[in-house]
Amino acid sequence: MKIVMIASEVTPFAKTGGLADVVGSLPKELKRLGHDVRIFIPFYREVEKGGFSIRKGRKSVEVPADKTMQKGLLRQTALDDIPVYLIEHKGYFGRDTLYGGPTGDYPDNAQRFSFFCRGVLDVLKKLDFRPDVLHCHDWQTALIPILLRYEMEKDPFFGKTATLFTIHNLAYQGIFPAEALPAMGLSAEYLTMDRLEYYGNLNLMKGGILTADVVTTVSPTYCEEICGPEQGFGLDGVLRTREDRLFGVLNGLDYSIWDPAHDRNLAKNYTPTAISGRTANKLALQKQLGLEQKVETPLVAMVTRLVSQKGIDLVVELLPQLAEQNLQLVILGNGDRRYVDAIESFRQTHPGKIALSTGFNGSLAHRIYAGSDIFMMPSQFEPCGLGQLIALRYGSVPLVHSTGGLKDTVTDQRDSARDHLGFTFTDYSSAGLWEAMERALQIFGENRQEWKKLMRRGMNADYSWAKSAVKYEELYRLALKRRER
Repeated sequence: MKIVMIASEVTPFAKTGGLADVVGSLPKELKRLGHDVRIFIPFYREVEKGGFSIRKGRKSVEVPADKTMQKGLLRQTALDDIPVYLIEHKGYFGRDTLYGGPTGDYPDNAQRFSFFCRGVLDVLKKLDFRPDVLHCHDWQTALIPILLRYEMEKDPFFGKTATLFTIHNLAYQGIFPAEALPAMGLSAEYLTMDRLEYYGNLNLMKGGILTADVVTTVSPTYCEEICGPEQGFGLDGVLRTREDRLFGVLNGLDYSIWDPAHDRNLAKNYTPTAISGRTANKLALQKQLGLEQKVETPLVAMVTRLVSQKGIDLVVELLPQLAEQNLQLVILGNGDRRYVDAIESFRQTHPGKIALSTGFNGSLAHRIYAGSDIFMMPSQFEPCGLGQLIALRYGSVPLVHSTGGLKDTVTDQRDSARDHLGFTFTDYSSAGLWEAMERALQIFGENRQEWKKLMRRGMNADYSWAKSAVKYEELYRLALKRRER
């Protein structure tokens, strides 16, 4: 099949979260399965400054946006021999960040990503590349199935093209004022309940869900959860109308990137059969972060955004109890100022107990996975999560809230005594988190042989992209069968 992957970010070119990792990994596995895969992303300033080998394409872009015809250029590079096309427009994408600044999202995001979506369709025609499937990711690309359904339904070029739309996080829907329609090149006909209208505004996520031939989420449990009001973020009713086209496919992990046997960021490489190398990584991490170097002290870690979705409020609430335990806490991430300040205040009053590193440091993240004993992900909700998969691969035992993809990937000792991979809690509360933490600390301190078995079991678990890519392959074929135009 000819598959075009369209996203607002792709590792290693531009990244703010897990979306980029998915789009940077899945195409490689699809190519191994024999498919012709192409990737489209915007040409951000971040990409331009990233030191990548990027050449100017011979094609240009000219599409309606911002109440006029906007022109752009095409650039091209590659990801493991997979062609990557970048849509350039200095006014829209030549900015310091991808989606917004310190004061919030860019006010013209509707125009920016409408230009991108229209540009992708324009370029495909000019390249004469007729895709079987357009795989669109999140609200930034949701306009593509919308345009194909309503604006280009009689266009012979895309007459046999199907669309698959993946929801990475339903909390971010691309909601804009109705007045944005002309700037997106859309008529007032789109402001209806069966198209984009959402409480008087426009909702691009809604439009993508209603018009794509197949809709997926990034884990089976999250697929079920978002069809209910608690995690449906106002779109659960819309999703239920598409249940026969809605599927959950678990994200995979790119083991060519996340491999403790060959990771150059580590103090010492190791494998499941030679796990003792983790000791050197723990000691090196403790030294780097200014913590006392003690192998027997349990090292608990988080690599996360410091926002309420990630359960950081539960951790802050538990800081006094954690202070009384013989453990060390390492947190890498940035986010809400109130959480950063609370953790920093605790760090100052409890020297040597906690290490906080704000911002993002990729090399340090690798070393934290390799040097920590317990990896916490107490997320309130989690569409899939990659942190727990990386932790398993690196022998750091995950402790997670049983929700979304965390529930699909981490089994608890109480539920599966022989093959459990970590520790979970179902009651989203500090008490629930603390109960799971106590169980983990008890086994770490009292039964080191059992702990080593747990580490090896996690390292040997297979969460590669191979299985998920085959599932997507099946869904692409289903989308072609159910193509609605």
